[in-house]
Amino acid sequence: MTLLKLLWTIIYLIIFVLLTIISQIGGIAYFISLFVAKKIAVCKNSKANTLVLFLLIYVVATFLIVPFVAPIFGRERIKLKQNTKPASFITNILNRNYVIHEVNVLLNKTATKLNNTGIQLRYLDANFPFINGFPLLPHLSHNDGKKIDISYVYEDKIGTITSKNKTISGYGFFEEPINNEINQTKICKGKGHPFYDFTKHLTLGTKNKHLKFSVKGNRLLLDALLVQSKTSKIFIEPHLKHRLKLKHPKIRFQGCKAVRHDDHIHLQIY
Repeated sequence: MTLLKLLWTIIYLIIFVLLTIISQIGGIAYFISLFVAKKIAVCKNSKANTLVLFLLIYVVATFLIVPFVAPIFGRERIKLKQNTKPASFITNILNRNYVIHEVNVLLNKTATKLNNTGIQLRYLDANFPFINGFPLLPHLSHNDGKKIDISYVYEDKIGTITSKNKTISGYGFFEEPINNEINQTKICKGKGHPFYDFTKHLTLGTKNKHLKFSVKGNRLLLDALLVQSKTSKIFIEPHLKHRLKLKHPKIRFQGCKAVRHDDHIHLQIY
């Protein structure tokens, strides 16, 4: 093998690993596109052939094949309802919108309870469609179909609840402690956990800067989640638990080894 071929092999493997990490099926779709591109020429540029075929194969697999195969592994897509939507288009495109059936039931019951409140249940990363134990990075525990992140509720300057969020990814915009609230980030970093606020680098861009954290809206959302019998744990930052006057035992602190949870709510079921 020549040095050039070795270099390209390493590049292909790196691309395969990265696509697998972010979407689970992306690496397989990429390798298939490399193989097919050698047989079918869409255009004269071989790299363009591979890209076109990869996008085609990936989209077909993501939206037409994976949803029908995932139930074999005990997973299903999050069911979209009138007031249950992804907070970011990225979640669905990267196949991070799969859960076990019981989570879908819980989300549906929660959304129904939120009817007529103006609150839309907006989900972020859940789980990949296949294989228990397969990591959904950068999350530590989203690997069994039982976990899902949910966006906080925001409101405009006059207090009207909105379904919009503050970043493109849905992550990374923190609701900082105020007044005498606990600054858990400072505490965790002081204990030697420098990556506690790592998600600030994952916003992919901020937006809707005029929106503010809705105390009323988030209390209604969390109350609707807490009354569900299948809800096991909910992670939010200690200062938000205090601000929202929540004392329910299912509201927990996730620990300093995880990341801060004042940009999203983490929910998991039994």
